[in-house]
Amino acid sequence: MSEQLTPRQIVHELDRYIVGQNEAKKAVAIALRNRYRRSRVDESLRDEIIPKNILMVGPTGVGKTEIARRLARLVNAPFIKVEATKFTEVGYVGRDVESIIRDLAENAVRMVRKEHEEKVLPRARVLAEEQLSELLSHPRKKNAASNPLDFLLGKQKEQQASSEETTELAKKKEEIRQQLLRGEIEENELELEVEEEAPTLEVGGSSISLGDMMGNMMPKRTRMRHVKVKEARKILTDQEAAKLIDNDAVQEEAIRRTEQNGIVFIDEIDKIAGSSRMGGGPDVSREGVQRDILPIVEGCTVNTKYGAVRTDYMLFIAAGAFHVSKVTDLIPELQGRFPVRVNLQSLTRDDFRQILTVPENALTKQYRALLEVDKVLLKFDETAIDAIAEAACAANENAEDIGARRLHAIFEQLLEDISFNAGDENMPPFELTIDRKYVEDHLKSENKPVDIRKYIL
Repeated sequence: MSEQLTPRQIVHELDRYIVGQNEAKKAVAIALRNRYRRSRVDESLRDEIIPKNILMVGPTGVGKTEIARRLARLVNAPFIKVEATKFTEVGYVGRDVESIIRDLAENAVRMVRKEHEEKVLPRARVLAEEQLSELLSHPRKKNAASNPLDFLLGKQKEQQASSEETTELAKKKEEIRQQLLRGEIEENELELEVEEEAPTLEVGGSSISLGDMMGNMMPKRTRMRHVKVKEARKILTDQEAAKLIDNDAVQEEAIRRTEQNGIVFIDEIDKIAGSSRMGGGPDVSREGVQRDILPIVEGCTVNTKYGAVRTDYMLFIAAGAFHVSKVTDLIPELQGRFPVRVNLQSLTRDDFRQILTVPENALTKQYRALLEVDKVLLKFDETAIDAIAEAACAANENAEDIGARRLHAIFEQLLEDISFNAGDENMPPFELTIDRKYVEDHLKSENKPVDIRKYIL
């Protein structure tokens, strides 16, 4: 199981997507392993062991968010990323901090429901195919329920039908079933009754379904849609899967995962550091928000539409650049709740080079796959990789340091003409090798590396 990965194995998995930042990877790997260790501890002591929350300090674009996101994916844990600046102190207009936990619970329910639906999917597909063949062989039957009298008359006619007609209908249904299996009528259209989503209400920055508020006492509204067979199959499969799963079991499991495995990533926490007494802004967006975040990080109970959720054993990871403020500008109580502090370093030329070649989702691989769709076979030679890395490093030094995000801007400039002209149906496949000269010719001035030798006397 992924939860039983050792810290070294966790770091190895993170290395597949994130370059460098070994101190941060080591910290999150230990935190994750401690969750597994806690689950194996005697129950009398287990409740006393709480996660050691982590504070990441470093410039933007160096991997803070990606480390937390990949960590959550690694163990299939409920995860949410929020920005501290989006919240306001209780009593003011804006999102309240408890919505973080409500959104996390919502993510957990979605995750668990998807897992349960995958288990019943084979059965749901069979039921959907049965419904689909019934609808196609009895095209008018779907409207019978709209009028009770028509429904009864229809039943009477069915009972009066001769055995020959029944046999004929059965043959027709079987023929349609075979056509469905062979995929011969996917583009045919039919009329399908589908449920309408209940209207939602925005409360405290969160969307709440009016159907949930009414306890699902109101009947669900439906409407008729003209859809193709392939779309109808998906709609019917989803409906049947929803009927087969146990919603109570889904919610119970989701609450358990939220409480025991939930990971909350609070970004831009440096933006709420300090207080009004420092002359840095109104209390509503600084110390007040910190004090509202504090109970959630310390451990409290938050009411959600799925039930009460305790935050005592969630892992909180906060991050910020702290260019203007310092970690010590946070209120002491909040600092104490993030005992593990790690510093992430700015990216170097060698880091950029590795980012372009090592990760499984490297930009060179992404753009190569994108343009291959339009029959352009891209190749990046070693000189091009060096030139792009130098340009990214120089641009971050001479302008705002935006970390690895600088590479996105550079790649868009490099491949703008190719991306625009590719896609012509009459254009034959061709291969294009990107080298240093191509990079230097196509980069705009703000991203070109500056040769400082000409300034040296």
